Amino acid sequence: MNKEIELKMQKTIENLDSKFLNIRAGRANPAMLNGINANYYGTPIPIVSLANVTVPEARQLMIKPFDKGALKDIERAINEANIGITPINNGELIILTVPELNEERRREYVKQAKGIAEETKVALRNIRQDANNAIKREEYPEDEEKKLLDDIQKLITDYNKIVDEKLTEKEKELLSI
Repeated sequence: MNKEIELKMQKTIENLDSKFLNIRAGRANPAMLNGINANYYGTPIPIVSLANVTVPEARQLMIKPFDKGALKDIERAINEANIGITPINNGELIILTVPELNEERRREYVKQAKGIAEETKVALRNIRQDANNAIKREEYPEDEEKKLLDDIQKLITDYNKIVDEKLTEKEKELLSI
């Protein structure tokens, strides 16, 4: 049972990592385009499936479509996604230049990261609650039940530490200039 609970907690941490990737820190990252679909011949397709996305410089993304006919569709999708970056289309590829973050914007991103971390902790607590309820329903002997509940509490403590470490790391990344 503990393996199953730990697996759920690991997936929650992986979810945290993927959400943290979408909070930009003034550096270009192809993950910024995750979730943005271009309308290619009437079908919404992820940009990363339509083009090569490279990072030639720390603050620049280059998007080179496999089919030049998709250039306008990709540009439109980026504009509509409202990621705060204006795409530059030179007829061959699209260039996204990530602007420097000002102090106010950085603080906003830190606040967003803290919110995501708190959501993750709530999800972990929910996993713990479900596990505790399952243990109590099974009617184990009192000492075995106490041991199982303690094991789950130790797991939640460990995973909360991981969340805190990842949040601290993300805050440093966001506040470093």
